[in-house]
Amino acid sequence: MRVALVQLAASLDTGANIDTIYRLTDVAADLVVLPEAVMHDFGPPEAPLGPVAQPLDGPFVAALAQRARELDATIVAGMFEQSDDPQRPYNTLVAVGPDGIVLGSYRKTHLYDSFGYRESDRLLAAAPTPVVVDVGGVRVGLMTCYDLRFPEHARALVDSGADVLTVPAAWVRGPLKESHWVTLLRARAIENTAYVAAAAQCGRTYCGLSMLVDPMGVTVVALGEAEGVAAADVDLERLRAVRVQNPALQHRRWRVVTEPEAWR
Repeated sequence: MRVALVQLAASLDTGANIDTIYRLTDVAADLVVLPEAVMHDFGPPEAPLGPVAQPLDGPFVAALAQRARELDATIVAGMFEQSDDPQRPYNTLVAVGPDGIVLGSYRKTHLYDSFGYRESDRLLAAAPTPVVVDVGGVRVGLMTCYDLRFPEHARALVDSGADVLTVPAAWVRGPLKESHWVTLLRARAIENTAYVAAAAQCGRTYCGLSMLVDPMGVTVVALGEAEGVAAADVDLERLRAVRVQNPALQHRRWRVVTEPEAWR
């Protein structure tokens, strides 16, 4: 499976972001991964996101569907999805198949109330639900940005059959933040013996550094800080060989079951 990681700095203009997506996705791939909040950037912390949110059958997903059909590819992208709270939408990933049909959507579970920021003031958290979609016979799990800091989330996706973990992100720059990003991507790949396909926003606020990491933690392809596209292959033979060489998933002794907390 050919994977393309698209790195860009989203604006507050959804139409302009769609134009940028179309410009950067002129690439041959089976799976195209776009960043978190690529429909509309987060913008100023005091600005409500409800007014810019869209439903899953709205114009943004329709534009993705058209592009997916043109590319004959599956596209995964981040958006703000309307909720019952007019001020606080969901931070959602949508996966659109090559026929333009929505294969699945994932509403972000772990909101970024960390490093002095409160995502929960502007967005709703969803109950933890692993979402895995099929892309040409390869099982692809969906997780978003801050979810990366919670290893149980990635493990739930792998337990649901994921071979590849997609991580659209808007990873904010800061002291040691870039180091955390790279370290955690490699850790999630190694501990789950899975590919990790991470596409991040770049620009003044975000770190970029999109990358595809293989099941042994080896970086297959990567981008720096600038806008761009990187493409490489997910090799299922490599995946199977690593899981034979390192059968850690079979050696687990702990099986922890937790009840989800009351979600706001």
